Amino acid sequence: MHELPQALPPALSCRDLSVAYGSRIVFEGVSLDIRAGHWTAVVGPNGSGKSTLLRTLAGLREPHTGSVSLQGRPLSTWTRRARARCLAWLAQSAGATELTASEVVALGRFAHGGWLAHRQAADDAAIRRAMVATGSLSWARRRLSTLSGGERQRVHLARVLAAEVPVLLLDEPTTHLDPPHQEEVARLLREQALAGVCVVSAIHDLSLALAADRLIVLGRHGLVGHGTIHQALTGDWLSVAFRTRVDIVDQQGVRLWRPALETVSGLGPGAPR
Repeated sequence: MHELPQALPPALSCRDLSVAYGSRIVFEGVSLDIRAGHWTAVVGPNGSGKSTLLRTLAGLREPHTGSVSLQGRPLSTWTRRARARCLAWLAQSAGATELTASEVVALGRFAHGGWLAHRQAADDAAIRRAMVATGSLSWARRRLSTLSGGERQRVHLARVLAAEVPVLLLDEPTTHLDPPHQEEVARLLREQALAGVCVVSAIHDLSLALAADRLIVLGRHGLVGHGTIHQALTGDWLSVAFRTRVDIVDQQGVRLWRPALETVSGLGPGAPR
């Protein structure tokens, strides 16, 4: 991994971040420095705030306390258009639309020209690159409403990539995708990181998340750890976060989550249910 100069400010950072829904604290006291050139996966149990953290880092949700900075500047000082030129967001799921796939991907170029600007050759080239990368070019003229959930997800991923920005925040980018296409997305995220992009993605599948460069591990009320995969496994952060034993095996350099399938007392073969 090519390390960028540490003198540069983090691509994305937060300090003492807390988020609440009404009286319920989702997480509190989270401080992170997330640098460019890495793919960082966010993992944790359901309800730990993975999506909420990403939405807050993207400026889509106001924190209860704390602050977020983008490239060393407080996020609150960025105009929406300037932010969109620097940071792109992929939601966990997006509804169908009557726009064609290429029209949806073209939305990713909005920040570069605006609604009234004519599309330039650079925009067309970026759209094509993104659709080729996500394997969605063959659906360019099809309406999104006619595509499957997995196909729509790849189109929306292409929309985010077409923005060609230095920070990508992706909430479950492999939703609805079968394993081979999940692998393709993981490879694509790694390529983006190698090109110097700061990639942060919430990942539900632990084995897929362990293919990232770094992990942000959230527990029930806050940050368990943020660091390399080696640091996470050495510190057993996953077991702490999930409050149960999480066994990871190394299969020829590929780290895999091994579920515990031992028979639970009273639930073995032939036991009453």
